[in-house]
Amino acid sequence: MLQFENDVYHIGGVPISQLCEKYDTPLYVYDTGVMEMKYQELKTAFSGANTRIKFACKALNNINVLRFFKNIGAGLDTVSIQEVWVGLQAGFAPKDIIYTPNCVSMEEIDLAVKEGVQINIDNISILEQFGHKYGNTVPVCVRINPHVMAGGNINISTGHIDSKFGISIYQMRHLERVIKSENIRVNGLHMHTGSDILDVDVFLRAAEILFEVTDHFPDLEFIDFGSGFKVPYKPDDYYTNIQEVGEKLTYSFKDFCKSYGRDLELWFEPGKFLVSQSGTFLAKVNVIKQTTATVFVGVDSGLNHLIRPMFYNSYHHMVNVSNPGGKPRIYTVVGYICETDTFGWDRKMSEVREGDVIAFQNAGAYGFTMSSNYNSRFRPAEVLIHKGKDYLIRQRETLDDLLRNQLEVPLD
Repeated sequence: MLQFENDVYHIGGVPISQLCEKYDTPLYVYDTGVMEMKYQELKTAFSGANTRIKFACKALNNINVLRFFKNIGAGLDTVSIQEVWVGLQAGFAPKDIIYTPNCVSMEEIDLAVKEGVQINIDNISILEQFGHKYGNTVPVCVRINPHVMAGGNINISTGHIDSKFGISIYQMRHLERVIKSENIRVNGLHMHTGSDILDVDVFLRAAEILFEVTDHFPDLEFIDFGSGFKVPYKPDDYYTNIQEVGEKLTYSFKDFCKSYGRDLELWFEPGKFLVSQSGTFLAKVNVIKQTTATVFVGVDSGLNHLIRPMFYNSYHHMVNVSNPGGKPRIYTVVGYICETDTFGWDRKMSEVREGDVIAFQNAGAYGFTMSSNYNSRFRPAEVLIHKGKDYLIRQRETLDDLLRNQLEVPLD
């Protein structure tokens, strides 16, 4: 997390100028102190229940970050067999990993079963195949779509009626028939309504819908509410009141457990909530370009490294860390990709000069994991700040990385 002390910007106690000199730019930097703070915030909010937190590694999948979350007590939420394999390499026990794919083949699910992780299925076709093959020998979680519209952008709203995710709440009778006919043992129920949820009552309403269908599932061990908690992006931005969600949902969950007849585990799968604020993306200014209408700041990065502003219209607060005392001016910050490649329009920053470093805040989630080699650009390095020390956790790519899997054929 970006901090300003003694006229110097730093991350986790390490000056940004030192990081840029040592590792160059563009550069992703993550602060484990912020990750642990957010993890403990969530644990405290739901301390009244038997809560398990599974880090959604699609948000930030560097194996060192996974190892860190394992060390502080988190489990792992995965959405592909490749994420399962990386999680196992990071040291997670299979029982602490949940695998929630979407639109994958039965062959991939078989691989996950072989690894011994918790399977979570979100469509009736695959569930029927799963039951026919495994019966009640392998427990399975079922993902329910509650048809609740939640989330800050349609691309991250996953619980509405037109979403591809989950088994519709209106298909319960069909679901029940498949479970009974194939003798499937359902040990968990799952939902995820979307990301950037602000309205606590919407989240609670979806939870009540999930509670109402548990009569169909007598062997439950846990209920998984996904995540979707909003983090602040702008100064004084709105964000999910975790304490309020914790108090209300814990009360509702404990009341449900009494009616169900036994205590279940309460699971969450936060990704962005745990790592977004821990990450800062650093880019150097290549050029200041003034047109008849706009002053552009062109940096040594683009949507190939941080696609969220172009893909989700997301806001990342930007700071000129090289000239903190400069006069504030208005700029539009753009990248070097041969596309419309805008990080932010009309942003007020201290005067920007060529060679200055711009810090993009809240860049820990879905930054590097969504990066690409578009325009044959190298992906950046990643650095982890842990207890005041900086560690290189991913090397900057080279031409060899771009060509590694390409095969030359005779074309003469």
